Amino acid sequence: MPRIKRGTVHKKRIKKVLRSAKGYRWGNKSKFRQAKVAMLHSWNQAFQARRKKKGVFRASWQVQINAAARENGINYSKLIAGLKKANIALDRKILATIANDHPEIFKALTAKAK
Repeated sequence: MPRIKRGTVHKKRIKKVLRSAKGYRWGNKSKFRQAKVAMLHSWNQAFQARRKKKGVFRASWQVQINAAARENGINYSKLIAGLKKANIALDRKILATIANDHPEIFKALTAKAK
């Protein structure tokens, strides 16, 4: 059986990792072993951040809705409870955009929630 030389595949793999570790500090950008570990950590943190981002957006929508609701004489929790009782099913993202872009419609929604 002939000997298999895999130098090109090996170099390609190393080059791919080092290319994605570009911009890292110290040996993490140039040494394959360190770059591999750094890339694994960065992919893990990116995965967690994508999940966390959804909560950050929801929190900002709640702040925007609460600010607009207080201008109309009701607080956030009473607004949400009133909308549920009135069977108005709007999520926080839509409510925040309505509050920012169409205040007259949001005023009508708060009136129904009261």
